[in-house]
Amino acid sequence: MSIRDLKAWELREKLLDKEISSRQIVEEYLQKIEESDDELNAFITLNKEKALNDADKIDKKIKNGEDLGVLAGLPIAIKDNIITEDFRTTAGSKMLENFEPPYDATVIQRIKDSDGIIIGKTNMDEFAIGSSTENSFFGVTKNPLDHTKIAGGSSGGSAAAVAANEAPLALGSDTGGSIRVPASYCNIVGFKPSYGFISRYGLIALSDSLDTIGVFSKDVKDAVLMTNAISGQDKLDSTSTDMNTFLDIESIENNISLENMKIGLPREIYAADMDTDVRKEIEKAIKLFKDNGALVEEVSLASIKYGPETYRTIIYGDISSNLARFDGIQYGYRADDYNTLDELYIKSRTESLSEKVKKRILLGTYLLSGDNGEKYYKKAQKIRTLIIDDFNKIFSRYDVILSPASMNLPWDLTDNSKKYKEYNEAVNLAGLCSISIPTNNKFVGLQIIGDRFKESKIIKAALSYEGMVR
Repeated sequence: MSIRDLKAWELREKLLDKEISSRQIVEEYLQKIEESDDELNAFITLNKEKALNDADKIDKKIKNGEDLGVLAGLPIAIKDNIITEDFRTTAGSKMLENFEPPYDATVIQRIKDSDGIIIGKTNMDEFAIGSSTENSFFGVTKNPLDHTKIAGGSSGGSAAAVAANEAPLALGSDTGGSIRVPASYCNIVGFKPSYGFISRYGLIALSDSLDTIGVFSKDVKDAVLMTNAISGQDKLDSTSTDMNTFLDIESIENNISLENMKIGLPREIYAADMDTDVRKEIEKAIKLFKDNGALVEEVSLASIKYGPETYRTIIYGDISSNLARFDGIQYGYRADDYNTLDELYIKSRTESLSEKVKKRILLGTYLLSGDNGEKYYKKAQKIRTLIIDDFNKIFSRYDVILSPASMNLPWDLTDNSKKYKEYNEAVNLAGLCSISIPTNNKFVGLQIIGDRFKESKIIKAALSYEGMVR
């Protein structure tokens, strides 16, 4: 068996047992990237020399009998909207094509503190605006399972890297499904914790109240390993929780029986348009839960029908605000030919931002202009409260909710006629935790949704399902 076929937790065990070295691990993954990424395009920037040097340091620690962090020797791919000190961070945009940040995001510092190794930065839709990783200044990321199809987005590069065995673990960000959908399309695990579970400090913001950093991995145990290393309160992020975020995987594994687990199926989602193959696979998953002792019942989530419009209103306004900082003055792309300050702003943004990004900025600016802020943005926040209330009612009676991670199968690259049929936005609007688990259909993920800071419940359900479909 190749090193790249092992799970991250298996790699760590073999490293600690001195069966393999950290340098061997890193070299294997770098070789795979060299072999396949010209075609796949999962990575924007590689950290080859530094990664090998870090691997040698880990091996020296092992030789000297020093204590090792939980991510010791593991190569980790990072979505390119997460700040890395003195290492290019582009957010998939020409605007930041040559930007090298002066500091690390909190999650990056915690990876380093845990002896993890940053192997490179992955491709993404520009500023995380997109759903297929086709909207990147650095080109399209292809689906490793079928190069004619999209990998999903906006975290498609991270998902593709793990699915193609170019990295055992990766970080992504999720604002309305950007971890769960690519995980589903690439047949891997995608874990989006509750809002505030992981610090957002150093994440290039798309929407401050929706963005969540999360994990791509080969299995649930790997996702927990990675999450435990980076989660928890951060004094640099006031929205991070002060609750205990440690997920005790051994305790959960020892009690994964589905007996008495109460599961809700929102009728509004299952009554909606869904690809036939998706529906078939999710129905099989529901039957497995029932057959193994779970109590599965239909529930109502009436306000979810307002989720997509509510989400767009909030996120467009936030895009307009958050992307205003990219003006050609402090950092990023600056136009060469201008006569006035206004002309500098206009030319810099016109030349360095894609049409899709500019349209979102214009829509958001309109939504926040004059009385529109009260008329649209504030109203969307009120509807958001209704969605939260509906979820609260369900979780007062049920442990988890089951749904598709995506209502669609991945479509062909450049097929602009396709549009997502999603309800994932509501999970972010309510700040909930969720995880996408591969099913027997390589393009379909089962989504397990839990209440805020009830990650242990969805991990239990995910481990149970993972065991049933192996």
